[in-house]
Amino acid sequence: MNDRRTLQPKDVLSFGPFSLFVAARLLKKADEPIPLGGRALDILIALAGRPGEVVTHKELISTVWPDVTVEEANLRFQMAALRKALGDGRDGARYISNIAGRGYCFVAPVTRSGAEQLVPVTAIATSERVQKLPPRLARMVGRDDTIRSLAQQLQMWRFVSVVGPGGVGKTTVAISVAHALVDGFHNAVFFIDLAALTDPQLVPTAIASALGFMVQTQDPLVSLLAFIGDRKILLVLDSCEHVIGVAAALAERVVSKTPQAHVLATSREALQVEGEHVHLLYSLDCPPEDAGLTATEALRYPAAQLFMERAAASGHGPALTDIDAPIVARSCRRLDGVALAIELAASHVGSLGIRGTAELLDNRFSLLWHGRRTALPRHETLNAMLDWSYNLLSEREKVVLCRLSVFVGAFTLQAAGSVASETEVDEADATDAVASLVAKSLISTTVINESTYYRLLDTTRAYAAAKLGARGEAARIARRHAIFYSRFLEHDEIIQSLFGEHDLSGYAPHIGNVRAALGWALSDHRDLAVGIELATWAAPLFFGLSLFEECRGWCERALAALDDASRGTRQEMILQQALAMSSMYTRGHNDQVRAAIERGLALAETFQDRARQLHLLAGLNLFLVRLGDIRGALAVAEQGGVIAQAAKHPAGTVWAECWVGGAHHFLGNQPAAQLHLERSMELAVEVGTFNANFFVFDYRSIATVYLARALWLRGFSDQALRIVRRTIGDAANRGHPVSVCFSLGYDSAFLLWIGDMLGASDLIERLIVHARRYSLAPYWALGIALKGELAIARDEPEAGLDLLRSALETLHAQRYNLQITRFIGALAEGQRKTGRFGEALFTINGAIASATNSGVEINLSELLRIKSQILAAQHDRESAMNCLTEAIAVARAQSALAWELRSTMVWARMLSEDGQRDQARHAMALVYDRFTEGFDTADLKLARTLLKDLR
Repeated sequence: MNDRRTLQPKDVLSFGPFSLFVAARLLKKADEPIPLGGRALDILIALAGRPGEVVTHKELISTVWPDVTVEEANLRFQMAALRKALGDGRDGARYISNIAGRGYCFVAPVTRSGAEQLVPVTAIATSERVQKLPPRLARMVGRDDTIRSLAQQLQMWRFVSVVGPGGVGKTTVAISVAHALVDGFHNAVFFIDLAALTDPQLVPTAIASALGFMVQTQDPLVSLLAFIGDRKILLVLDSCEHVIGVAAALAERVVSKTPQAHVLATSREALQVEGEHVHLLYSLDCPPEDAGLTATEALRYPAAQLFMERAAASGHGPALTDIDAPIVARSCRRLDGVALAIELAASHVGSLGIRGTAELLDNRFSLLWHGRRTALPRHETLNAMLDWSYNLLSEREKVVLCRLSVFVGAFTLQAAGSVASETEVDEADATDAVASLVAKSLISTTVINESTYYRLLDTTRAYAAAKLGARGEAARIARRHAIFYSRFLEHDEIIQSLFGEHDLSGYAPHIGNVRAALGWALSDHRDLAVGIELATWAAPLFFGLSLFEECRGWCERALAALDDASRGTRQEMILQQALAMSSMYTRGHNDQVRAAIERGLALAETFQDRARQLHLLAGLNLFLVRLGDIRGALAVAEQGGVIAQAAKHPAGTVWAECWVGGAHHFLGNQPAAQLHLERSMELAVEVGTFNANFFVFDYRSIATVYLARALWLRGFSDQALRIVRRTIGDAANRGHPVSVCFSLGYDSAFLLWIGDMLGASDLIERLIVHARRYSLAPYWALGIALKGELAIARDEPEAGLDLLRSALETLHAQRYNLQITRFIGALAEGQRKTGRFGEALFTINGAIASATNSGVEINLSELLRIKSQILAAQHDRESAMNCLTEAIAVARAQSALAWELRSTMVWARMLSEDGQRDQARHAMALVYDRFTEGFDTADLKLARTLLKDLR
């Protein structure tokens, strides 16, 4: 893209062997000053400052001769002097091209330098805000009105499809429209290249990846719709034709379900769904068939303008003459005005001339056109044009082009050289051929993450793939392609680090080729050994890009393909780990997940891979905690601690201490929980900066959350509240959605404990929105359950009961058992408040039994307190008092002073009602006096008021 900045006096423009110092008005060639008149120098500055643009005669005259009326002859004279000084046209050097009837264009590459660095003028990024979009062309011929019209149509109708033949310029137009609208969408404009996909079912996942969020459900479309929500966003779906069924259905749902989403699609055929408005993109207008056509008349048509601009770029110096104008017009019509075809044909004018190009074009196309009365179908025209261009290549270029057709989407020069060459010595020739193919417009280039990637246009790739098949090389090159990516992934230390340790978003451009290679290698009668290797090394990449469902699918296929000799290998260990991790987020906590974890653990033990063993133990621990098997989770955490100590693995030690503390917390041993959690945080500080992520959780943040809860239960409310306020502030900064939801869920539950209803309500709503956006069903259910608990606490029991029932159904289905007993207790409380005492008693008895059997006894004292109030409402005061006695005893055994206070307050009220006020006051004072902080919390305020009433 050309630099649109205003030329600065300090700038130095460099081209070929020349350097133009603007401030000094000095032109040098290899450090030797070049004598140049002032007018000629003004012309050079004007043209070189706008490379690739046509500067009109009028603009140049007004710049060079301001406020003076001169003839164009003066301009031509100065231009001749300038060209002579530059040696324009000698030894193939081309700097300035005459665009007949319009002006001049500086065609040589220009770099601009300032005081600090040299920046290619044609490669300056527009700004940070449009990095989601490919760069737009510096100049597009004949499409300005189309772009304006499409921008208006999108804003009016929200769903527009640009439909036209291959090579007509649909993608280029769509990119330009996207850039034109980026400000109106506050930068929420995303370009999704569907051409890289081989499986239509991956369309939603590709869009999710472009939007930067992970899919954790089996229905990615649901995740996509939830993520978009009410945001104003523009999705540009490019090249829909080969995945049209899925793309059409998805676009229709996005537009109908998300009120501010806009979709701009490009396709060779209409999507034909509700809400679509089709914009037919026709070929460029061509000059008519007229033997007397002049150059000026021909250049009024965009097809001829494009032809001559590309001819000039190829090295053709002369302006279009009246003699050649009808020839150019005929060539444009022969190519149906298709932009891609015109560009490819005109790129040979520099070597063949206008007449030579037209003759080859006519001869090559004569058989195809024989007997036709009308223009050829555009698809056939493109095939013929590509066939013609192919025949102009050297044999080496033909071989390389055909072999490069195996790539899907973007690829690197290293990949191209490796796949297209037979030997290492041959690789240099292959890379040279790639450069030649780029120059001949058969391969395009783009810059992604500051690296250059290459790509065959869709029509070129399809054509070359057919040629590759005809050569009998398709299977051999596909195998070489798969082996390259297997080795590339295997030897990349960042990708092959432990799951979740690094941000792998920079590797996203490779995912299309990895998919294609896996699809070939793991299909029937291909090369399963290569496929297994590739799936092994690709698993961390899929997981790192949050493509969990794909990761699970490829791992399952690779594991199923293992033979006896392949079992028990490191590859199986990695595949089992990846299968377990990805399945946990896509399929819940089922037996397959546990089997994969345990198989991976056995292999990690065999290979003495302690780091991977710790990660797998973290996964097993998380699996057991969510199931509610806290005793089993504690044993796993303690085992992990022993292994981490022996392996001197600091992150593993922090994790183990954290989860030992977490297990004690849920089991109800708060002193032990506080001890291990504080130890975990101290170790993290001692170790310093390191990656503590296991199964996407940062266990330092988990330790903080659990420690706050343990402190509150033990009566240290102020300390706990300070910690929670920090975690609330940090929640939004946690990049991973699971970590954000974890913090929001536990922090809102804590605020409910301390009676901060407004604060809890805010966090709960944030949790629900975030979980819905990322389709995290367990956390969404957690948010709904907390909302139900809040409603019951606010004496809105009917609403609360409906919310709780809905949430509990989802939590049960997901086997997310850890929080269930708490919410069943809230359900029983709601039933009591609505007078359904029999139901409430049945409900609370089930919760108490579940807590006792599972060992998740953190809420047992509270459950017993709720049961006592249900019994009291049924006028069974003796049983109620007995229940309270047990609740107080449980709380004391757990060192849960907060729970003891709540049960003691109910006990004291019942004693007071029975006339035993002194005993009630004494019992209350004994508990209240043990608190040393937190006197502004809701429970202690109630206790203080009760004590006053009992005096």
